[in-house]
Amino acid sequence: MVEDRMTGFRFYPTEEELISFYLHNQLEGSLQDRLPRIIPVLDIYATEPWNLPELSGEVCREDKEQWFFFAPMQEREARGGRPSRSTAVGYWKATGTPSSVYSSDNKVIGMKKSMVFYVGKAPTGTKTKWKLNEYRAAETISPPKLNSASSSMPMLRLRHEYALCRVYVVSGSSRAFDRRPLELVAGETIQCRDDGGSSGQSASPSGSVIEYNDGTSSCRETTSMESEEPIWDWEHLNGFLQRP
Repeated sequence: MVEDRMTGFRFYPTEEELISFYLHNQLEGSLQDRLPRIIPVLDIYATEPWNLPELSGEVCREDKEQWFFFAPMQEREARGGRPSRSTAVGYWKATGTPSSVYSSDNKVIGMKKSMVFYVGKAPTGTKTKWKLNEYRAAETISPPKLNSASSSMPMLRLRHEYALCRVYVVSGSSRAFDRRPLELVAGETIQCRDDGGSSGQSASPSGSVIEYNDGTSSCRETTSMESEEPIWDWEHLNGFLQRP
């Protein structure tokens, strides 16, 4: 039972597990007596992101960092149109370049597309800390041509009946196990010293301090990995996956 879980236990699947187990079972209509308790079906693109946590599965409802949903194909998408990513107060904007998701044996099993939520009307909305990763499963439509000199890669096609979405909030902190409010961390001074003694410098919230077994420590700056790159559409990806 969910309520019997010990403190600290969380639903934290890998990308391979999300696609190979959860998304594939949803696409095949399997485990329907259990999947909704973990990942419910919801048109998340018609819901404000801050309302999504309370609509998540009971396994993830109390989580403060990430929530999972199956997003069904929209009617306009089924008719060949572009899916709507707009809510009543804002819109989801694709960012970065979609990437392949690989299995543990190095096979492409799907694609991941990242988005950021903006408040306001496109294209002048205000960026928020709400993000999502949209996963789609890839199926083999043509096996590898073992005797072909041109290519030994299988032909793949993305499935669109459902996407699996991981919604999360950017914390702004690189400290995975420190959950103090950022304003407290911003005001604290960390004394960093090398083998020669204290440097008297304070580390910024974007930096980190490494302490060694001999009692010495060093400061290390971290940089943001976020960047906005050209946007791809799923229809472009189908062509990409089917290239020889």
